[in-house]
Amino acid sequence: MIDFQQIAVYVILAAAVLFLIRKYFWKKKKKNCGGPDCGCS
Repeated sequence: MIDFQQIAVYVILAAAVLFLIRKYFWKKKKKNCGGPDCGCS
């Protein structure tokens, strides 16, 4: 049986992975900056 604590850990882990993917890998598709390391978000 899966308890609430285990579900919460998986939800937080999935949210953290999605945040990191959006922060580092989706930035290349936006052409608003001069480059991926320009410092704008």
